[in-house]
Amino acid sequence: MIFVRSLVFLIAASLITIWHTSKGVVGAAFGVNPMTRHRWVTRWVPAMAWASRTLLGIRYRVEGRENIPAGPAVIVSKHQSAWETFGLQAIFPPLSFVLKRELLWIPFLGWGLASIPKIAIDRAAGKDALAQVVEQGRERLKEGLWVAIFPEGTRVAPGVRGRYRPGAAFLAKRAGVPVVPVAHNAGEFWRRNAFLKYPGEVVVSIGPPIETKGIRAEEIHRRARDWIENEMTRLFPHHFQNGEVEQAGDEKETT
Repeated sequence: MIFVRSLVFLIAASLITIWHTSKGVVGAAFGVNPMTRHRWVTRWVPAMAWASRTLLGIRYRVEGRENIPAGPAVIVSKHQSAWETFGLQAIFPPLSFVLKRELLWIPFLGWGLASIPKIAIDRAAGKDALAQVVEQGRERLKEGLWVAIFPEGTRVAPGVRGRYRPGAAFLAKRAGVPVVPVAHNAGEFWRRNAFLKYPGEVVVSIGPPIETKGIRAEEIHRRARDWIENEMTRLFPHHFQNGEVEQAGDEKETT
């Protein structure tokens, strides 16, 4: 049954993605306003959330929704699976992800991403990638979009901690907006690069916003990292039964 449900979801998700991202591609070809294209393409979000809930049995519950600020902010989240790509958009106001430029080459999904406001970075740029995040991120925030960053730079399994990159803190500091830390356990049901997906409830915990005025970027970075990791241990202690956190291998990621 898990195999059948996962297969049906894969087919449905492919059709949903092709339909909604094609709107952005066509809109770009005809010079439609980027924010309008963003609204068109992100109608993909509720469709994917419905497919995930109905076909896979993956539901989600939000704790700390009252911590979401009224204005644009930088979201700093764990990254465990593809679920976050639509799950976070279903929870937060309109947002833009920091993503690898290579993703824009993927048929339909990448083309759709290329047609809307985004923050696409060149991983080979090294330290210059941070400047790309800050420059493009400030533009997205000025447009009224939130910015979501996965600071570990790659998907990590539940119970694993990657090396946190400071890009989110530097962007928030330069833009003068708060950082909102997010912890969740989507990887328990939707594993990295796994075809089989399992029913269950994703718990998404939103932490108190970290204000950036009068605080150094390094301190903002530390507070966000510590809140996320402490919250992961509190909410999902079964991943840390031996009292130790497994460290992910270093990845050539930059955000």
